[in-house]
Amino acid sequence: MDLILLYSIPFLSFSFAVCAWILQILKPRKPCKLPPGPKPYPVIGNILELGEKPHQSLAKLSQVYGPLIHLKLGSLTTVVVSSPGIAEIFLQKHDQVFSGRNHSGAAHALDHHKLSMAWLPAENQWRKLRKICKEQMFSAPSLDSSQGLRRDRLQKLCEYVHGCCVDGKAVDIGRASFTTSLNLMSATLFSEEFAAFDSGSCEELREVVCGIMEYLGKPNLADYFPVLRSLDPQGILRKNTVYFRRCFHIFEEIIGKRLEMRAGTRLKNDMLDSLLDINQRNDSELSILDIKHLLLDLFVAGTDTTSSTVEWAMSELLRHPHKMLLVKNELREVIGKNHEQVTESDISRLSYLRAVVKETFRLHPAGPLLVPHKSAGEDTEINGYTIPRNAQILINAWAIGRDSSTWLDPESFIPERFLETETDFKGQHFELVPFGAGRRICPGLPLANRMVHMMVATLIHNFDWKLDGGLNPQQLDMNESFGLTLKKTIPLMAVPMELHTF
Repeated sequence: MDLILLYSIPFLSFSFAVCAWILQILKPRKPCKLPPGPKPYPVIGNILELGEKPHQSLAKLSQVYGPLIHLKLGSLTTVVVSSPGIAEIFLQKHDQVFSGRNHSGAAHALDHHKLSMAWLPAENQWRKLRKICKEQMFSAPSLDSSQGLRRDRLQKLCEYVHGCCVDGKAVDIGRASFTTSLNLMSATLFSEEFAAFDSGSCEELREVVCGIMEYLGKPNLADYFPVLRSLDPQGILRKNTVYFRRCFHIFEEIIGKRLEMRAGTRLKNDMLDSLLDINQRNDSELSILDIKHLLLDLFVAGTDTTSSTVEWAMSELLRHPHKMLLVKNELREVIGKNHEQVTESDISRLSYLRAVVKETFRLHPAGPLLVPHKSAGEDTEINGYTIPRNAQILINAWAIGRDSSTWLDPESFIPERFLETETDFKGQHFELVPFGAGRRICPGLPLANRMVHMMVATLIHNFDWKLDGGLNPQQLDMNESFGLTLKKTIPLMAVPMELHTF
């Protein structure tokens, strides 16, 4: 009898599970009206609709189906937002509901999705990391105290460009901006300089950072069909893990040396020291592993996005020489003509430069689809449509910046549009959301704001520029390559010249 009972338990458990599943299917459901969208194909859904440049493909779909559309990407339910009004509903009115993260398979490298501020759910650990960043790194006093380090790195950018000027050599603006961003970030985080211009060490770090950003943004079959995640059919997780390990190796060496210095009571009072102070007060609050994953978030996001934005800004200004002249004249008027160095405190007085940066963010947001959100609560009704629980939410910042119902002549580079308006990119104006908005807004925005303005101002204030190879400004290629960061397909090559004074 006992033996019969023993063998009956699994059978009965299975039977109850099947019955419960059937009852769930037969249970009457409230009618669900999903947002409109193209009809999905069997199994693959709308994956083919994405194309090589999903931000552009989704923008075209929104012109057909409206600013709120529904797609089926394999088994992944996705909702795409392409207008400022709808974005405000998701990112402000229902901010808490849509504050979850739909993390890609690439983010699973070294369990980054479990420890990263970018991918954690908006709960206790996430709030703790955000607070640390806000208070220890991105507060105005913290940034002011480290601006001398950034000023030194900008001076080295000037010295490098001057050398190219003397030699008549073209500057790869993206690479020069990346090296400067890398050193600005490493100075702020570690009080160290990571790379020299045209050095092998810079190329190696650029490969690591760009590789991580590429794989985090790369369409991944394992994301569309989670059953394939363990197989990693495209090798994305495997390749990203290699990059993560290389980055962590760098951090481990720096942290090890810093701990030795601290044992001798020598402090540098930078971001790393602040993090180690917290760790040594209470390891459970912030472990060394937490610190490495946080540094990865800050380091990778703060270099690639900033350098890409600077390259786009310089590309637009070289395409529009009269706009370049307006920036240059403003700098001469505010800063002076005798190569005085621009300072971070000058930014507030440079209204046209700020307008140029805003216009660059509008046309070329660093993250065209932001980092994917997720509907973390129950089904939610938005504008008469049901947004299903666990749906991936994509905010198409690229499409919002080119919305013809919001922007006059949206495809044109017109910085003047921002001179007579208070519209900004700091999360309060949903027609311009390159950093996101709501509780998931990019925590590094205050530093990125300073770095982008300072690099563009430094390049323009100290040099005149012409396109390499005698290109006419209108011949400059402005094609985009999609990824987590929006890059120029063909790098910007420009020749610096001695500044013409008059």
